[in-house]
Amino acid sequence: MKADQLLKNYAAGVRDFTGVNLSEANLREANLSGIILDKAILDGANLSHANLAHASLIDTDLNGANLSNANLSGSNLSGAILDGAILDGAAMEGANLNHADLTVAKLIDTNLSDADLHEASLIAANLDGADLSGADLTVADLSQANLTQADLNQTNLSGANLDGANIEGTILDENV
Repeated sequence: MKADQLLKNYAAGVRDFTGVNLSEANLREANLSGIILDKAILDGANLSHANLAHASLIDTDLNGANLSNANLSGSNLSGAILDGAILDGAAMEGANLNHADLTVAKLIDTNLSDADLHEASLIAANLDGADLSGADLTVADLSQANLTQADLNQTNLSGANLDGANIEGTILDENV
């Protein structure tokens, strides 16, 4: 499916695009709030500045996708593959990223407050300045991750792997 066809169908009220192949699609600044893209292929797609609030992206392939400054608030990305994705400045508060693969993802200044990152892979991810306050990172793999200046206030890190992670300047408790 081509991006313009998806946008036309979305404007006509269609919301379920499960399994669609939109590899390398340009959906920059698209309003796709509430869309269902479960098991879709969006590798290398440009979704920067897109509105994907409350979207369902379960098991979606977003390898190398550009999601910088996208709104993913309240979205379900459980099991999504975001290896090498760019999410700088994205709004992802309350998003479900349970078991998501964010290996080497760029999440600079991303808002992940109250997000569910239970058992997520964030190996070598760049979370410089990210807001992870109140997030659930239980059993998450943050080995070699850059958490410089990240806000981890009230974050659940039970069982998380922080081997080799850079936590310089990290906010761990607002009372410290």
